[in-house]
Amino acid sequence: MIAKWKIAIALAVLLSGPASAAEEPGISETEIKIGGVFPFSGPASSIGLVGKGLIAYIQSLNDRGGVNGRKINYIAYDDSYSPPKAVEHVRKLVESDEVSFMYGQLGTPGISATAKYLRAKAVPSLAIVSGSSKFTDVANYPLTTTGLVSYDTEGKIYAKYLTKTLPNAKYAILYQNDDLGKDYVNAFKAYLGGDFDRKVVTASYEVTEPTIDSQITNLKSSGAEALVIAGTPKFAAQAIRQASVIGWKATVIINFPSASVGGTLAPAGLDKSIGVIAGTITKDVADETWKNDPGMQAYKSFFEKYLSGADITNGSYAVGYQQGVLLEQILKQCGNDLSRKNILAQAKNLKNVIVPVALPGIEVNTSENSNMMWTQMRLQRWTGTTYQLFGDVLDAKSE
Repeated sequence: MIAKWKIAIALAVLLSGPASAAEEPGISETEIKIGGVFPFSGPASSIGLVGKGLIAYIQSLNDRGGVNGRKINYIAYDDSYSPPKAVEHVRKLVESDEVSFMYGQLGTPGISATAKYLRAKAVPSLAIVSGSSKFTDVANYPLTTTGLVSYDTEGKIYAKYLTKTLPNAKYAILYQNDDLGKDYVNAFKAYLGGDFDRKVVTASYEVTEPTIDSQITNLKSSGAEALVIAGTPKFAAQAIRQASVIGWKATVIINFPSASVGGTLAPAGLDKSIGVIAGTITKDVADETWKNDPGMQAYKSFFEKYLSGADITNGSYAVGYQQGVLLEQILKQCGNDLSRKNILAQAKNLKNVIVPVALPGIEVNTSENSNMMWTQMRLQRWTGTTYQLFGDVLDAKSE
């Protein structure tokens, strides 16, 4: 009888341990199935290239044998920056494709539209490409981690910079009329307090608008000496170009999602973009400073092999690459326990992770009490040929 009880206890211990691959959605002995949704087309297609960079990195990872003996089957759909399409695709990924988890979903509107569904289905959504401050709320988004510095932190960094460099000036903010753009406006409100209404003038735009020329012209008439552009690359490029055309000699700041040379500055006109400032976490591929940098050399070699013919100056590819590096690290830390619970736990247990394309001094540290992967950035200014870094590395406590 005692022997039988010992056997029963042993079986109970085994059954209560890490779930086997067969019991976990999207996991087999040879494969990990992961889902993603990106605006590969539509008004935000430039930042949709983050998905292309991530897919290319996963291909390179699979060519190296995958992670812990498993290849990654990454299934990505195009939502054209449309929330209804995002909902449709996420449901398909979970219910039909049976992915283990979501990784790198891009676009604040689409992420907002699908977050409750994913939580109800207990599916982690990691490294989302949005800095919307609401996603940093662990209580309301317990299965989420964010893949960008929060827009709130970024906005306060810009507000602090302008109050130091143009303390007596009026500031104009052009913002996308959604959670993305509104976060930057709210960051200025929080930083400036009672001075906001006196010092700031704003104008919004919808992603369905063909142009924002009239908004820029109206903002110029306010007498503002600085223009902060809080949106996506297509509209940031239009704003920079229109400000130049009408002769508005303002200090121009663009948000990180629009900081790409190939995606924003080139369409605006590299000459028209001289002096534009942006926060960043990545090295600029055109900057000779990084010519012999091992991390940048590795990125260039990867790009030549897996993204041949694409525009390497488009920083969205580099963001996708760094997303891939972090995905690899998370899965390595998981070992053979690929339960959703452990995948989320490891995503919130990254310690001093150095990403090859990240700027020196910027690393990834996560915890169970925070949804943020990135908390640091640095300011840079476009010279006409490259971005030039200035100032110190800033973080969520520096703004």
